[in-house]
Amino acid sequence: MQSVNPATGQLIRDYPEHGPAECAAILTDVARAARDFSRTTFAGRARCMTALAELLIAEAPVHARLITLEMGKLFREAEAEVKKCAQVCLYYAQHAEAILSPTPVRSAVAESCVSFEPLGTILGIMPWNFPFWQAIRFAAPAVMAGNAVVLKHAPGVCGCALAVEDLFRQAGFPEHVFRTLLIPLDLVESVIAHPGVRGVSLTGSVRAGRSVAALAGKHLKKSVLELGGSDPCIVLADADLSAAARTGAAARLQGCGQVCIASKRFIVERPVADQFTELLTTAMSHYVPGDPFDPATTLGPMAREDLRQALAVQIKTCLDMGARLLLGGHAVEGPGFYHEPTLLADVAPGMPAYDEELFGPAAALFVAEDAQHALFLANDTPYGLGAGIWTADVDAARAMARHIEAGTVTINGMTKSEPALPFGGVKNSGYGRELSEFGIREFVNIKTLRVF
Repeated sequence: MQSVNPATGQLIRDYPEHGPAECAAILTDVARAARDFSRTTFAGRARCMTALAELLIAEAPVHARLITLEMGKLFREAEAEVKKCAQVCLYYAQHAEAILSPTPVRSAVAESCVSFEPLGTILGIMPWNFPFWQAIRFAAPAVMAGNAVVLKHAPGVCGCALAVEDLFRQAGFPEHVFRTLLIPLDLVESVIAHPGVRGVSLTGSVRAGRSVAALAGKHLKKSVLELGGSDPCIVLADADLSAAARTGAAARLQGCGQVCIASKRFIVERPVADQFTELLTTAMSHYVPGDPFDPATTLGPMAREDLRQALAVQIKTCLDMGARLLLGGHAVEGPGFYHEPTLLADVAPGMPAYDEELFGPAAALFVAEDAQHALFLANDTPYGLGAGIWTADVDAARAMARHIEAGTVTINGMTKSEPALPFGGVKNSGYGRELSEFGIREFVNIKTLRVF
């Protein structure tokens, strides 16, 4: 497995893979650790989780540098990612016991209650775009619930994957409660099939989600999927257009556009379409590709060359089918995997920007005749992860939000996850939830106790 610097295209390091025998041995160690760890107290787990948060904050620049080297994220964004990991650790350290405490229930018998008990080993299959956040967002609730975890990370961020494992060890968690597997895809089924593995959480593409869901179903393992998104951002005629354009550009181009929850389809009412188009085009044009370690840089590279090529094919296909290019549209010549910020208009059904997710610094602009048409366009997608509404009438936005097919709707702001709120999608964006009380209850045995 190779880590390649997206800013230069140069090899950082080769990592040896775990073979089948080594993988099996690790899973056996983790299953044994899970049995012992399930009997630990919430207070003991919370002490380790708090220590993990403190390590993340203290060492944020070190880990941010590794993120930037391996997947190209702006250094300041990478540092913010590491610090956000500390927030989710503290949230579960402080709230897991209350969320998972036994709940008395009145029933037909003398006494009944519901308890929440660990399942065992949980597998996390995580992507490269938030290499620390995705891993810790998955692991923190699972571990605080008393499970052990194994991480199969994207092959391009092996350094980050091993760093997260080391952080759990430094924080005082028992050996093998968190382990990283450096394995190819053809070993994933053997991991899911392992008798100690009781569940799997995947963040990734729809294709990967379908494959993992099928394997989890085959082996009767609980699964949670957080997949892609082609999030709509509805801009109604009474919206603050400057704020919507400024925030929309920032949301779309964060992480060089490689963010599942980012707004990718801007849907604007016709009376303000020309004005908003100009504002959004201008806002996006201010993002200039450059060295992700340079504080002045506003747009880093894409993570891999094949991802840049895939985006180029999607853009070209749209243009060949009649879309109009408002901004950018091309890869940046020279070393690294840079791409211009790109904005498309006149996008129609059948084009990639309408039917697919654009995972890079590209967005599509749609004109709606009225709010109902905007709602139709927002829902006319196979995805359902997030959505945004910009309007001066918040009550009307609340009413519209109830009809948007998405896991999260944000009014007059940028959609993002936070520890106390559930995160996930519907339709091809997956099922199950991460974060909040709902996320930690995904991988527990919800046990009913009845006493006559």
